[in-house]
Parts: sequence; C-alpha cells; structure tokens
Amino acid sequence: MPFTYRLKLPDGYHVPPHVHPADAHLTVIAGTLNIGFGDTLDVKATKPMPAGSFIVIPRGIHHFYWTRGETIVQSQAIGPWGVAYVNPADDPRKR
Repeated sequence: MPFTYRLKLPDGYHVPPHVHPADAHLTVIAGTLNIGFGDTLDVKATKPMPAGSFIVIPRGIHHFYWTRGETIVQSQAIGPWGVAYVNPADDPRKR
C-alpha cells in the first residue's frame, strides 16, 4: 500500500544507521538533511541536501542522517514498512 509521511526534526538531530524493507523516496521540504551511507554515523561523510532536494534510498541500504536547522522531510514508499537499526541499542523504541 503506498503511503506518505512527514517528519519535523530539530536542529542537530541525529538518526543512527538504519535500513528499511522498501525503497524510500525522500524530499527535503525545509532545512538541510545531511545524509550518509554505511554502518557508522560519520557526520564528515554526509552529503547536505537542502530544501527542494530529492533522493531515492533503495531498500536494504544502510543509511544515517543529521539535520542542520529545523528540517522537514517527506517520505513516500510502498508498505509494508519498517525501520531496523544497524545497532539494536540505537533503537529509540527500546529506551
């Protein structure tokens, strides 16, 4: 089932490396999303995506991000959906 959601993230927010079971289509609505790929969050290895940027993250690709300025991101995908953190200890749902 296709779906869309938006996230409003504060300045400096970090999302640790994680993966999704389906392709994610991300559009940056406001702010800057700094995105990187791999198993370790490295702010120096990210690419800034300012408002208006778009990226498709293929399913199964480990990625992470952090924000500069309050950032609004819209994601579109086809479910079922999920988030699996590379390091299970990083999962905020388990805190």
